[in-house]
Amino acid sequence: GDLLTLNLGTGKGHSVLELVQAFESASGHAIPYQVVARRPGDVPAYYANSTRANQILGWRATRDLKTMCADAWRWQSNNPRGYK
Repeated sequence: GDLLTLNLGTGKGHSVLELVQAFESASGHAIPYQVVARRPGDVPAYYANSTRANQILGWRATRDLKTMCADAWRWQSNNPRGYK
């Protein structure tokens, strides 16, 4: 069959530090980290352009980073062995 590949995301880039801070907020725990120089090839932020998903499926992300991390933390906390 035909294969359709779509990006799902908010279209807004987030840094690794923003992700760490969002998961710290979600978990209530400090996450140890060090800020160091970017390595060759590292990008400053990650994002997904979901324009095609919106055009084809009518899909659009409705949650912000903090909410997504809180949902991920809640799910993982309730399912420590993963999906069954």
